[in-house]
Amino acid sequence: MHIDTPGASLRAALSRQTQGAQLMAAACPSRAVLSHLTSRWAVLVQVLLLSGTRRFSELRREVGGVSEKMLAQTLDALVSDGFVLRQAYLVIPPKVEYSLTPLGREAAERLAVLVDWIEDNYPRIEQARDNVKAAGDLPKVA
Repeated sequence: MHIDTPGASLRAALSRQTQGAQLMAAACPSRAVLSHLTSRWAVLVQVLLLSGTRRFSELRREVGGVSEKMLAQTLDALVSDGFVLRQAYLVIPPKVEYSLTPLGREAAERLAVLVDWIEDNYPRIEQARDNVKAAGDLPKVA
């Protein structure tokens, strides 16, 4: 297996079946981390935090379409998993800031590559969608 093959690292890790996370195993708790890290809102929050610390209200404004409740849940999950640092200041009015931890920065840098790829390739994705529709082969969505 070549290192340049997409997913090679994951497959190599799975084949070794060593201690630690095994995402392909149904009961692996690391699946919750994967879910937290790669949810739509989490990806956008992490990419924004790459450019610096933000307050909740700033994140709410910058992440178009996210509800206050979803943003709070997303941030709580990222804080719990150690990707985001929540810093509360004892002032009036209350002030809370969010920033990436070193672990969160590592993850966010990788997610930013995916976000950039999607933005750069969206016209191709849209064309592929149009081709599928035109062919009448719409995949069934469960």
